Amino acid sequence: MCRWLAYSGTDMLLDTILYKPAHSLIDQSLHSKLGVETTNGDGFGIGWYSQGNTAPALLRDVGPAWNNRNLREMADHVSSPLFFAHIRASTGTAVQQSNCHPFRHGRWMFMHNGAIDGFHLMRRDLCLLVDPELFVHIEGTTDSEVMFHLALTYGLDQDPPAAVARMAGTVERLGREHGVEFPLQMTLAVTDGVSLWAFRYSTRHDSRSLFYSSRVDALRRLHPDVAFLRDISEETRLVVSEPLGDLPGAWNAVPESSYGVVRPGQDEMYPFTPELV
Repeated sequence: MCRWLAYSGTDMLLDTILYKPAHSLIDQSLHSKLGVETTNGDGFGIGWYSQGNTAPALLRDVGPAWNNRNLREMADHVSSPLFFAHIRASTGTAVQQSNCHPFRHGRWMFMHNGAIDGFHLMRRDLCLLVDPELFVHIEGTTDSEVMFHLALTYGLDQDPPAAVARMAGTVERLGREHGVEFPLQMTLAVTDGVSLWAFRYSTRHDSRSLFYSSRVDALRRLHPDVAFLRDISEETRLVVSEPLGDLPGAWNAVPESSYGVVRPGQDEMYPFTPELV
């Protein structure tokens, strides 16, 4: 499947998070420890917000992240207070730029690790539920992009957790109608450029790995000699498919069937349950 990270906090060069950690996302593209595949080389994508722009910028390509010179060059020069990064291992759809995450619509950005089991059986039914004004914006062939547009259809702008719950409930209902026992496997992240929501859920209740970083003030007390921690705000947080290093106390597993919200002020964690529509 895939690996991803979401960063929110102090305005940061992308290189600092993408390349410098011992087990960076670039390292994971070749040497994933917790993914289904060790190698994630079926494309990559970076999405970020810059000052004065409400819509995110995207860089996506079909080659592997580990040897992309444009990504290496860009990461040394682009900084952002909020960005997504994703490395892809295809679950069957084509390796093409329009299938690379993150996906974007207006101010929203979305990325996913996992799959809809039996997507080929229910793809038409799912697509018919997408708002026609949104459907025309689907460019690729992945289950992930359809999930994003279903969430938009179900009110992502108004209530992101409820919209994702309705999307998940719809996938499970249609999956079972098509005889699929465990239709949904997902860790996903969605953001409007201010807040970040991260979800971990699967029908089987055995979801792919997902971690969030500990509070910066707690890490400073544990590791007063780590220079990186002195240079970032206490609002800084990472959500990742795999820990980026082995700093003691830095990483916490997102509980099964739950979602978290990263925003200015107190972060929050809630149980997640799909909602039948």
